[in-house]
Amino acid sequence: MVLRLLSYPISIAFYALFGLSLLVFHPIQWIALNAFGYNTHKKSVEVLQFLLIRNLWLLGTRIRMIDLKKLPTDKPLIIVANHQSMFDIPPIIYYFRKHHPKFVGKASLGKGIPSVSFNLKHGGSVLINRNNGAQALEMIKTFGACIQKNKYAAVIFPEGTRSVTGVPKPFKAKGLLSLMQNIPDALIVPITINNAWKTTRYGNFPLGLGTRISFKIHAPITIADQDHMTLISDVEKIITSDVIVT
Repeated sequence: MVLRLLSYPISIAFYALFGLSLLVFHPIQWIALNAFGYNTHKKSVEVLQFLLIRNLWLLGTRIRMIDLKKLPTDKPLIIVANHQSMFDIPPIIYYFRKHHPKFVGKASLGKGIPSVSFNLKHGGSVLINRNNGAQALEMIKTFGACIQKNKYAAVIFPEGTRSVTGVPKPFKAKGLLSLMQNIPDALIVPITINNAWKTTRYGNFPLGLGTRISFKIHAPITIADQDHMTLISDVEKIITSDVIVT
């Protein structure tokens, strides 16, 4: 109870710092992209993610990368993870920055959020309308071709939405299947995220304090010559088998 009461003023301070970071970097991103191009914009996004991770320190939150792999940069990647919190995103962008991570996200994220919406719209990610399956799959097809060509990393959360309790939701196969079909040279990199849900255990306010979030990076898997649906099932088992809910 005392910790929860303490979380109210700390959460206010955190959101002020978090929001300020997003507001400051929105025009920085715009200038970086329009004046200097993709690479400078990418660097500005990476600096922002570093600051957002540091912002979490105010909550007593710490990020741990377990078995962070030295992955090849001459192959495209499909990073597949369970989804527990909005705080899943900055560590993936920052720690996989050499691989140019791009996200499959929902269309509503493309407007109204300083810095975040700009990067999703102009940084190479794809924003889909889940109510229009045919259009979404066509957009993922185009997105996959870009990832394949540039040897970037596509990031997808196949649950489709965050788990507020940490218990994994069943994977939705269509988006991941489309990525696999359109990025045939990719390595799949499964990631198990633990404890991120505890930052919002009380909802968006107040935030949980003292959370230890871990990202376990599993061994990469080659797509070539494998049955895609069987592979999706195997990847889901790899990720969810290491989820710990306490």
